[in-house]
Amino acid sequence: MARFDGRKVLVTGAGSGIGWEMTRLFLEEGAQVIGADLDPDSLPAGAHAVRADISVEDDVARLFDTAARLFGGGADILCNNAGIGSTTDVLDATVEEWDRVFAVNVRGTFLCTKYALPHMLGQGNGVIVNTASVAGMIGLPDRASYSASKGAVIALTKQVAVQWAKQGIRCNCICPGTVDSPWVGRLLAQAGDSDTRRAQLVARQPMGRLAQPVEVAKAALYLASDDAAFVTGSEFVIDGGILAG
Repeated sequence: MARFDGRKVLVTGAGSGIGWEMTRLFLEEGAQVIGADLDPDSLPAGAHAVRADISVEDDVARLFDTAARLFGGGADILCNNAGIGSTTDVLDATVEEWDRVFAVNVRGTFLCTKYALPHMLGQGNGVIVNTASVAGMIGLPDRASYSASKGAVIALTKQVAVQWAKQGIRCNCICPGTVDSPWVGRLLAQAGDSDTRRAQLVARQPMGRLAQPVEVAKAALYLASDDAAFVTGSEFVIDGGILAG
């Protein structure tokens, strides 16, 4: 029997990178999966694809209405993975950039959690895995709005975990270092010297390489599984040694 046979999972940001690998792995392990993304056509085969902007409450409401219809209820497991980045400091960041990063990374996580919880509380169990970042735990240059938003995700994770632990809800977050994802690829493509910039990203991780999306996704599946039954409110760090340095 696969770990997630019969489990109903909703993954946001499921169209690429970590979210795509989460969706694929959940499907391989027997789950029914709804994947939400701005580009739903890019999801792994077998997932129910829904186009949604998680920063917009009406989109989130429609997403969870779809989950209720397809799942005959709601999601047993929610992976709040969708997020966006930025590469500016406080002086260079615009208010519009700051607000957009927080809208997706923080408001989106809040909204999806808000809409997922009633079903989970009603059945007396549920798991939430949020994608945060080591950037929310330490200071990194040129990551003002991104670091602040991921710090907020970590804090929200802990609050949700404590609030509903006795009602059977577990909530944890994964905190990756730099991942060899499409977003990082776009960042490098915009750099004046992409090879030098990539070398800098690699160099800050003591293991001397970027994480692969599947490595981070496997950590999320552990936290979502019964193997992590006594784990809640945690920051699961997958950073190649950044925080140890």
